[in-house]
Order: sequence, then C-alpha cells, then structure tokens
Amino acid sequence: MSATSLSDKLPAAGPLVEYGGAQTPAVFSSPREEWAALRSGCGVFDLGWRAKLVVTGRDRIRWLNGMVSNNIRELAPGHGVYSFLLNAQGHILGDMYVFNRGESFLIDTDRAQAEKLTQLLKKYIIMDQVVLSEAAPSQVTALGVEGPQSKEVLQQAGFEPSELQPWEIEDRMWNDVAISLVRTLQGGFMIWMPPEHASAMWEALTGAGARPVGAEALEMWRIAAGIPRYGVDIRERDLPQETAQEQALNFSKGCYIGQEIVERIRSRGAVHRRFTGFSFAGQAPVPGTKIEHGGREVGEITSVTMLPSGKAIGLGYLRREAGGPGTTIEVGGLRATVSELPFSI
Repeated sequence: MSATSLSDKLPAAGPLVEYGGAQTPAVFSSPREEWAALRSGCGVFDLGWRAKLVVTGRDRIRWLNGMVSNNIRELAPGHGVYSFLLNAQGHILGDMYVFNRGESFLIDTDRAQAEKLTQLLKKYIIMDQVVLSEAAPSQVTALGVEGPQSKEVLQQAGFEPSELQPWEIEDRMWNDVAISLVRTLQGGFMIWMPPEHASAMWEALTGAGARPVGAEALEMWRIAAGIPRYGVDIRERDLPQETAQEQALNFSKGCYIGQEIVERIRSRGAVHRRFTGFSFAGQAPVPGTKIEHGGREVGEITSVTMLPSGKAIGLGYLRREAGGPGTTIEVGGLRATVSELPFSI
C-alpha cells in the first residue's frame, strides 16, 4: 500500500496507518489536542488518500449522468455533488464526489475505491466518446482544513476565500501556485494542489494557527459528524435510502443504473432500516456487533470511537421498529442510546 505524498515530510508523533487506501500519519501531538482543534479551532490534515478520476470526451455528460445516482446533466461548472454508483439491484458499489470542471468532470473518491470504480465505469464505455483516467498522485494531492476557525486561518495564510457554497470550487493562485479551494459540507475546505507545493502549504497553514491532525482524531471527527465511509459504514449489500444520504440521490434526472430500485423504495415510502448514531454507556462494542431485540437481529454497529471526554459513540444501522433517537437499546450486552446525526457533543 502506497503512502501519501506528504507522509514522509510531516513531523508525525506516531506511526503511519492505513486510511482510505493509503498510509498517512496517525497522530502529530495527541488525539485529544487534535480533536479539540477540529471542534473549536482549526485542524489541517493530509488528504493524499483521496484519488482523482478525470472524465473527458463529448459524451461525458450524458454518459456519466447515466452511471451515477445524482444529477450530472444540470451540474453547473465549478460545482460538485455527492453520488453513488449502484448495480442493477440498487446496491451501492461505491461513493464519490463529482465536480464539473468545464471541459471535464473530476471524480473525487478514496484510493481504496479508485481501481474498482475505474474498472466498473469503464465497462460501460461502449460506443461513447468518453475517456476515463486517473490523475497520478504525482500530479495532484490535497489537504483538508476543518473547524470553526478555518476561514480565519486561510486568511492568515494568504487566502481571501470567497463565500463558497458546499462543494463549490474556486480556482486561484497562491504564492504563484495554481490551486483549487473546495468548500465542504461541514464548513471547512479541501485544497487541491501539485504535490511539490504541499509542504509549503502545510507550513503556511500551521504557521497561521492550524493544528496538524492525524488519522486517529480525523476518525473521531468523522464519526461525530455522522459521515459514513464506504467499505466500513456503506457496503455493497446496502441500499441508498438505508444510508440516510439523501444528498446522493436525485429523483428527477431520468434513468441510471439501479434507478428502478431507488424509485421503487421511494414510492413505497420507507426502508426497513436506517443509518443512525449510537451513544454507549461505558465502553463501546466492536464494529460488526449485532443488535438484537425480542430475540431477533434488528441492527448492527459499523464504526465506533472513544472521544477524549471518555464518551463512546458509534455509527450503524437499526430497524425502524426498534425505535428512533432517544430510544435505549442493548448492543452486545452494553446499554446504548439511539442518537441523531451529527452528534450533539
């Protein structure tokens, strides 16, 4: 497994760990301090574990719109959407962000999915004038900046970010380097840039007050924010509406692979189980623990973390009849409370 382009240049305090299909630092100072930065200050982290696929060709709009679950045909240049790739049975084969770059589309996903998604998508390029390729890690990498002080830190580092909407891109120059600034759904930013300038960008951001954040604190933040990871919280056996990621679906775009199943679920009104949060009393169960009620399985835990406060939280699925937010249940002999996402912490 390859390391990110920044992993050997950062003064990490812990080992490299696998995250999203690449090796990246686990911790820089302490998970407690890094978590605090993401929650009340500003944290900067390596996003070199994200991969970029590029779609070009005159048929790219029609073709990609017929592949994924969101509306690509009406996606304005400089904007992006979250989307699923489904099979004919409506099961999720992968997730991604799709950005309209004018003369091309850029698909942003984690490296663990990149090869699989490329193979699946290329199978459907038949008579279409479409070229799908992966941008090499030597061409582009990314940093993430999150926390309530993100915008102030960017300003101190030499940016004057515009009032971008979630998943809107601003192409700009920074110290004579062409970069792209992308606003995230959580209010932070992704910065895309050539890898040879990533170290200088990292130093500028940390010098402006951002705290380096490793994979351990990033995973705490992800779970607290209720953001599912493909391969962990979203699997091929899951259906789109079960994941509670409505922002990945468009019901007026027309046909795409798996659309018939998605529409059938919508027309009947609900799915039997739903992605949700869990707060645990004491220790957390291991991922994969089944939830039983009345002698039958009603759910499962997919992700867990212990916050620096000592509070254990997790993500998973629960059947509707087992109860909604506020319901107390037992998970593997441990008491848990069903929680709204994102968590109120």
